[in-house]
Amino acid sequence: MKRAFILCVALSGVIYSLAQNENTDSIGGQELIVEPEIGGEHRLDEVVVKGEKPQIKGQDGMMVVDLPSIVKDKPVNSILEALGYLPGVVSDNGLIGLAGASDVTIILNGELTNMPVQNLYQLLYTTPVDRLQSVEVMYTAPAKYHVNGAVINVVLKTPTPLDGLQGQLRAGYNQDHYAAFGGGLAATYAVGEWTFDLNYGLSSTKSWNREETYSNHLFDGHRTLIEDDMRRISESLTNTIYASASYKRLRLTYNGQITSAAKGRSLSDGTLGSFTNNYTYHGPITYHNVLLRYSAPFGLTIGGDYTYYGENRRQSLFKGSDYLLGELNRQDINRWHIYLDQQHQLGQWQINYGVEYQRSDDSSTQLTDPADVSEGFSGTTSEDVADAYIGVQCSFERGLSFNVSAKGEYYHNTYRHNWNFIPQLGATYYKTPKSIFQLNLSTVRVYPSYWELRNGTSHINPYSKVLGNPALQPYLNYSGHFSYIFRQKYVATLYMLYADKATVQLPYQSPDELNLIYQTINMNYRRTVGLNLNVPFNVSYIWNATATANIFNQREKADRFHDISFDNSKWIFYGELDNTFKFSPDCPLSLSVDFTYISPSIQGIAGLSGMWKVDAGIKWQFGKKRCCEIDLQAKDIFNRWSPTMTINRSGQDYRMKVHDMTRYIQLTFIWRFNGFKPDHDTPPDTSRFGTGK
Repeated sequence: MKRAFILCVALSGVIYSLAQNENTDSIGGQELIVEPEIGGEHRLDEVVVKGEKPQIKGQDGMMVVDLPSIVKDKPVNSILEALGYLPGVVSDNGLIGLAGASDVTIILNGELTNMPVQNLYQLLYTTPVDRLQSVEVMYTAPAKYHVNGAVINVVLKTPTPLDGLQGQLRAGYNQDHYAAFGGGLAATYAVGEWTFDLNYGLSSTKSWNREETYSNHLFDGHRTLIEDDMRRISESLTNTIYASASYKRLRLTYNGQITSAAKGRSLSDGTLGSFTNNYTYHGPITYHNVLLRYSAPFGLTIGGDYTYYGENRRQSLFKGSDYLLGELNRQDINRWHIYLDQQHQLGQWQINYGVEYQRSDDSSTQLTDPADVSEGFSGTTSEDVADAYIGVQCSFERGLSFNVSAKGEYYHNTYRHNWNFIPQLGATYYKTPKSIFQLNLSTVRVYPSYWELRNGTSHINPYSKVLGNPALQPYLNYSGHFSYIFRQKYVATLYMLYADKATVQLPYQSPDELNLIYQTINMNYRRTVGLNLNVPFNVSYIWNATATANIFNQREKADRFHDISFDNSKWIFYGELDNTFKFSPDCPLSLSVDFTYISPSIQGIAGLSGMWKVDAGIKWQFGKKRCCEIDLQAKDIFNRWSPTMTINRSGQDYRMKVHDMTRYIQLTFIWRFNGFKPDHDTPPDTSRFGTGK
């Protein structure tokens, strides 16, 4: 009792001192409200602590976000859906982007494996949001992560032997133009020094989209209007498997995705007639990745992984019932990757360095029938990437922390080789947690997909075709970001991006033949300058909302786009308002309504129309300790999230109206058993696999 009394007196003295300076202040992101002077005396009647947990913390140039608290009442049940509510993140039909970054890589628990982006997204979709501990947003990732540029690091909870077997079962139904079904199991178990993790997902999908095109083609001195109305249908059955076993500091991980019963069809009617394009697969599309990693107690980490990807696709083009041409596209990729990292802690300084090597062999074939339609190709293309880096990280007592690294990289493939120097800088400064400043500078080299580097041709119909480009070059993307975080929840980010020799794939009306050509080419540059604002607010427990505004100027220039040039620029606005409503503080039912808008924008020589959408959802938790959950979501209720693309300059006259079915309803049921807080790890690079480019 005596100690308690002394502690109370001491605490009162601290609060009294704070009141002398300011009636309202904060400690650790929580507000203290004290009474003012009354009758010439300092009187402390009571202390009211508002328990608002900080949403964002700044450290070493990164933002650490308490994402679980942000999405706790929203109708999301997977990590992929939750990432769309991160400050600065844009989720476009499940594709994750970061405002002010040309590209973003998602990693899990600070570790990267070479995994195609579609496989990673499927894995994140089957991983329960309950596993989230926090998320780290880095506009500049230190070299020790083996990732260049912006990174979202998903940090998950680690199981212990006391937790026992934990898991979650999920079943879902999705209805847009066609119905889709899916389900999954996620489980973890720890015993002694062992940890086991399993994640399995099964989905049966069927998609539909429609495109209306108007090509006023200038050929042989006069214009020919070619109209086409195309519908695309595709379906597949996909199995996604993640399994991990860890013993002390050694971990073995397997990632796999097997897509079977895959097929597609496009139906087009227009000026040139009616065409059917059938896509069938000879065997499943397979992806396998095996990783082994060991972390020594003295800061050494060594790891390696092997990846195999296989796809064998047959395409047959008909006009009415008459066979026109066929193509056989086959891709087999074997990739080996090893790395070694060393870390030293010297007081408040951390020094890290390491080496990395990756070898890829792409054995691809394209055969055409009849053979004179296009040349086709066959053979193996090899690619080697080797790098070495050194980095320094430090945190000072006065609120300054930073990480800086430099990496030297050698790139070689059948067509070219080059050396790259890649510096990275991330810094954070704050005098009080109320005001945090961050600066990030980075350089990223972006590589084209394997299939794009092949000299192949894929026919959409007799008028439109897709060409490969062996002369396609990787491009460098330079970026700078300056962020201000106010009260650990409001974020303003000023950014600039410059992509030297950035790539773009757009339709081009050939002056030499009546053909529309799609080919990925290098421009001179793409430059973006903008300001992104993220403002969360709430009205008691009833209304919780986040407003996002991104205003930026984009300029894209090419002195040689096929045989023409362009210099296109535009101011663009992106806005989003996410709202969550509850009827009582402990109500098991919550409602969300979200609004999104983007003004007219550009892509290379093309202009894109503005788009908007409204999403809504209901989340209901029930059962013992609310172990069961039902989520009902309606996405893009008015089906307005599809653009119209227009090209009208330098003799090009083309318009495409997209009528994708972006409106859908999704119903999900979840049952969690024995709590749920496991470990995970398995991430991606930008996907470079696949023949459908």
